[in-house]
Amino acid sequence: MYLLKKVFELREKAHPDHEKPFLDHLEDLRVMVTRVVITLLVSMIVCFAFQDDLMRILRAPVEDVIFSKQLETMPDGELHEGIKVPTVETWNEAKDVERIASSLGEEQRKSFYKALAKPDMEFHSRSVTLLRAAKALPEAKRKDFVEGLSEGDAMTRQLLALLESDPSVEPGVGSSTRMLSSLKPTETFMLSMKLALYAGIVVAFPLLLMFILQFVLPGLHENERKVMWPAMAVGFGLFIGGVLFAYFLVLPKALLFFYEWSGNLGVSNEWRIGEYITFATQFTLLFGLSFELPVVVMVFVKLGLLTYDTMSRTRTYAILAIYIAAALITPTPDIMTLNLMALPMLLLYEICIWLAWFDRKKAREQEAREEEELRQRRQQWLLKNEEREEAHSDHADPHGHDPHEHDHENGWHDEYHHPADHGMPGDEEWTEPEGAVTGDDIPEEERKRMHDENRDT
Repeated sequence: MYLLKKVFELREKAHPDHEKPFLDHLEDLRVMVTRVVITLLVSMIVCFAFQDDLMRILRAPVEDVIFSKQLETMPDGELHEGIKVPTVETWNEAKDVERIASSLGEEQRKSFYKALAKPDMEFHSRSVTLLRAAKALPEAKRKDFVEGLSEGDAMTRQLLALLESDPSVEPGVGSSTRMLSSLKPTETFMLSMKLALYAGIVVAFPLLLMFILQFVLPGLHENERKVMWPAMAVGFGLFIGGVLFAYFLVLPKALLFFYEWSGNLGVSNEWRIGEYITFATQFTLLFGLSFELPVVVMVFVKLGLLTYDTMSRTRTYAILAIYIAAALITPTPDIMTLNLMALPMLLLYEICIWLAWFDRKKAREQEAREEEELRQRRQQWLLKNEEREEAHSDHADPHGHDPHEHDHENGWHDEYHHPADHGMPGDEEWTEPEGAVTGDDIPEEERKRMHDENRDT
């Protein structure tokens, strides 16, 4: 309620000639909320049809992080008698194949690998089994165990390389397959709805911004409406820029930070798809909204609520406020993500200060042009008056008689003018004509009666 009152005060302060009662403000709020809800519903329905593509796009950052961490644990791809050291994809597949083949007999295992039709897969799945056994031993005995195996030179060299790089040997651990699990029957459906909502906000953001501006700034004048449309275009561009900045730069670094932090503590990163989608969407949307700072600031500058002098004088307070706001809205508690959100906001605020300076400079230049134009008009007016007076003196009688004197003598009189009309006000004192009735001549009772009648009227 307090926030609504502040918004209503802003509406009246921005346009004092459009003051409304409190209930009228609430009616405007209802109309705005209705428009926003309908717009979001339509955009959600459209985005829901592309949920597969949206899911693939949002999963890409975390899969890239997991893939890069797995790639660090794989040895270089040198050849061992025609067999190549496994890639990340091959190693993950080999772990799954080894888990299946371990429950089969010798003859069954041979039939399984033959039906699989992947000659290298039997070799790599065998290396998974032996590497798991080696990692079960103390670290000092692992190398001797591998070198003592009668598995051939290719297997020995691969196992030694794998011992040095230390990849995971458990199926599903360290890969993105575990993220596909769901804990509740309705989790995937609600996840699709949530994803469609967040995507709908991004798609419908220009309309949502327009509805909000129309509510906060009602009764816009013609020049203010001209400013609103470019502000909407710039605002949408900044919002998309913030979303892309978070998606391509900040989100992967945040995910990598948490992945390594868990790994250093000995905790496996078995992230669930629902938790990750919620985190990723909120993360990117908050960055997009934080990039709207220039639009908000410049709107206040155009409305006269902020000035260049105020912004430059309170720059240090603004820096502190931006860091506090970034700490509150950042979904992660680490300093790196906080700086990645706060530093662009500080840069954008500094740009706003310069834009306010240019706006003030432009306004002063406009005022100077208007003053110069007014001065020229005054000079032209004075010049015309001088020419008119010269023409009037040229038509005067050479003997010094006033040409209009005969008109007065013949009974032709101009309309009555106040003596002050013939000169500047105050040049001549006004005196009442002789015999005129003044307020001092009216009796006190009569003046009181006239005053009461005028008041009643």
